[in-house]
Amino acid sequence: MNTKHLIHPEDFTVQELNQLIQIAQNILEDPQDYKNICKDKILATLFYEPSTRTRLSFESAMLRLGGNVLGFSDASTSSVSKGESIVDTIQVISSYADLAAIRHPKEGAPKLASKYSKIPIINAGDGGHEHPTQTLTDLFTIYMKKGNIKDQKIAFCGDLKFGRTVHSLIRTLCRYNIKEFILISPDELTLPYELKNKLIEEYDVKLQEVSTMEEVIGEIDILYMTRIQKERFFNEADYERLKNSYILDSSKIKLAKDDMIIMHPLPRVNEISYEVDKDPRAIYFEQASFGVYIRMALILKLLGVDCTCLK
Repeated sequence: MNTKHLIHPEDFTVQELNQLIQIAQNILEDPQDYKNICKDKILATLFYEPSTRTRLSFESAMLRLGGNVLGFSDASTSSVSKGESIVDTIQVISSYADLAAIRHPKEGAPKLASKYSKIPIINAGDGGHEHPTQTLTDLFTIYMKKGNIKDQKIAFCGDLKFGRTVHSLIRTLCRYNIKEFILISPDELTLPYELKNKLIEEYDVKLQEVSTMEEVIGEIDILYMTRIQKERFFNEADYERLKNSYILDSSKIKLAKDDMIIMHPLPRVNEISYEVDKDPRAIYFEQASFGVYIRMALILKLLGVDCTCLK
């Protein structure tokens, strides 16, 4: 009954988030100390929706901790294709594994699973709603590259309507007392109205909405790029019209601060030119690598593994 899950970033206090960041940093610095700490533990990865980084980083995290992994990366190869509900699936999997990471196209599916699960559930992304472990990755990245989280001026660019990574991260950054954000998006893909209201009313933040990168790129510390997500559109014509709304290239980053960092949850399509990869401010591949260490920390936390003796 007291099983802890990660469905929303708010499931963890800021203090707990900071503890995860510290554990992740410890693992990064001394990985050998953690290589067998989850021996005989099993992670189930239940991915009802395509994924590369999230699924493989979870698997890498568990294997690096000395544990094992089972699951599926394509729901059509499981009993889901026969009509099995997520409720029944998780009740069965609870007998096979010690915790489970679930990605699902329907919003709220991981939360529903958690109500029937005997093991910890991690939301690995549900529709356009939440992506809390990407938020953990982003927080760890900001901490590692900037030294702190709260004193940053951050701009989000691209698909802010369907971008679950943005939705989870911006709410969490408000809990770190960041009071101003810059939102760069076409009118059709702005941050959802309900979320904007929540941020303003609960956290008293200022949201500056602009239509071009050029007008703000010189004043920001972190540029968080996102792709225009074809899979979230009902009308392909709308996607085709909007897909090239923002393309970050070398001419634009010449206008940026020397210490600005460029983040992206990946995958990218064409919103960041390949020429930008060579710029030292482009840290999105390093960001992806940080995801393994923070997920290792999360696994240890949810399994109740005591790491204090290691540091």
